[in-house]
Amino acid sequence: MAITAKILHVDLTDRTHRAEEIPEATYRKYLGGGALAAHLLLRDLKPGADPLGPDNVLVLMTSVINGLSLSGTNRYTAAAKSPLTGGYGESEAGGWWGPELRAAGWDGVVVHGASKTPVYVWIKDAAVEFRDATPYWGKLSGDVQDGIEVELGDKRVRTLQCGVAGEKLVRYAAIVNQLKHFHGRGGLGAVMGAKKLKAIVVRGSKPPAATDKDTAKKQLVWFKDNYDRSKDRFHQLGSSSGVLALEASGILPTRNFRDGSFEGAKDISGQKMRDTILVNRGTCYACAVACKREVEVKELGVTPKYGGPEYETLAASGSLCGVKDLNALALINQLHAQYVLDSISTGAVCAFAMECYEHGIITSEMAGGLDLSWGNADAVIGLIHMIGRREGLGDLLAEGVKRAAESLGKGAERFALHVKGQELPMHDPRGKKGLSLAYAISPTGADHMEAPHDPLYAGFHPQGHPMGVLGLIEPLDPMTLDAKKVRAFYVTQQVWSAYNSVGMCDFVGAPLNTLQLDPMIDYINAVTGWNMSLYELMKVGERNNTLARMFNNREGFTPADDVLPQRMHEGIGNGAIKGARIDPDEFLAARKTYYEMAGWDPQTGKPTDAKLAELGIS
Repeated sequence: MAITAKILHVDLTDRTHRAEEIPEATYRKYLGGGALAAHLLLRDLKPGADPLGPDNVLVLMTSVINGLSLSGTNRYTAAAKSPLTGGYGESEAGGWWGPELRAAGWDGVVVHGASKTPVYVWIKDAAVEFRDATPYWGKLSGDVQDGIEVELGDKRVRTLQCGVAGEKLVRYAAIVNQLKHFHGRGGLGAVMGAKKLKAIVVRGSKPPAATDKDTAKKQLVWFKDNYDRSKDRFHQLGSSSGVLALEASGILPTRNFRDGSFEGAKDISGQKMRDTILVNRGTCYACAVACKREVEVKELGVTPKYGGPEYETLAASGSLCGVKDLNALALINQLHAQYVLDSISTGAVCAFAMECYEHGIITSEMAGGLDLSWGNADAVIGLIHMIGRREGLGDLLAEGVKRAAESLGKGAERFALHVKGQELPMHDPRGKKGLSLAYAISPTGADHMEAPHDPLYAGFHPQGHPMGVLGLIEPLDPMTLDAKKVRAFYVTQQVWSAYNSVGMCDFVGAPLNTLQLDPMIDYINAVTGWNMSLYELMKVGERNNTLARMFNNREGFTPADDVLPQRMHEGIGNGAIKGARIDPDEFLAARKTYYEMAGWDPQTGKPTDAKLAELGIS
């Protein structure tokens, strides 16, 4: 049977919709997710469009294996022109919405135009309805989801929504499904808010099935036989296991990346969370790993309904701001979920404000009386409310650190840590040097999900390492940034971009967890009836990266945008690798090597005609 992607196009301006079938050859070339989303954006979005105008296009895209039974295959992509960077915006989420969309018979939704009044789209199998969202406008995420479930009379609908932050056009507003599963980065919630699109709600009755059920089942058995939940750090501690691991390495981002060691690390660790406020390990559709934290702090009104903090949240609102109160961080995490904010950018913006306060650039009067001293959890909580509603200083901080620093002047730029306008995630490249390329070259701005990080490269070996099938067999020192390191990043970046296209979770797939590349490809082939190879999968990843690069080239980005903030070239202030920095010349040499490996012109940063021909991109 032909495997085509069935895409729903909705136009909010005139409230019409239509179906499009993506041919099998195109679907096999992109697999779905990030690669197919980038292809559609390049096709349907005019260059130079205002990210917050009606011409921006929002693509939500599942994949060929989304909604089936293999752990980790529930992820899907949101993509649009980013209000934060003005370039390519892409963010993946897990959870329940993608599989529900596929059960409704759709592989993706492409949103065009803008509504004059608040609207939500209701998709029930083939039926598509535009419904009035005025009753939900201005309400926090939990109230919106509860209200829609009551209105539709069905507790099992899946609600994807932008929050109050999206309505207020906060440039790093997120999108969330089922209150816990976030498209965090790039400000895509503001794209929904600008379109007056409150939510897309889905209910499906026919989950997808594999073409070859017996072979598909064999891969499920392979995973069951090879995965041991009792030994899996992602199940036991979630991503929050990173706090103490990075503290030990001297690269736990502290006080806006001035330091690499935080005196309160143990107080905000995954271990402390497990022993105190954790009440459940939540999961996504059909996933055995169950890495999600669900916490409760009754005295602060924190409920498991909104999940619990991931590593990035603990670090961004915790060590980065000097906050060591875990209960307060649980409340902060809930506020991010209620306003629907990117917890990385929000924490980074708060740390930026605190450093500006320390230097007298922001005063207590400007902050509405808040004391923005390092470690003041109440100040962070206050700022989140102000940012989510765009009130007072929050109106400026809602623009992100790049724009806020330009407005403030007085040297604030040196405290604004971003790439292409997107705030740095909570991993310090000065202690894992390959990450300097991930941050600088990422099409979406600084992003820690471009490739695995350097400590993993230190474990490469010739005997059965899961990346050995790609020729990565020599251990590499996390502190080097040489040609071998560039190659390791270049190859593993293709793997992670392929995962973003096929909807595989990095916490399930190799090299971070058990599912190796070959069984995953066997599963794709069993589901589709194809004969896809590892080579072909890697080309999907490379195609994804290249299309995103083309998008940014078209919007005027050049190699001058593929740079790091100055602080990364200065020494870490304390901790195990005090004084470590990224050498600027070494970084530029590594970037040039990467460009040449990728088939990008080192002068312009544009993919060459030969590279585009090789990837089958016209």
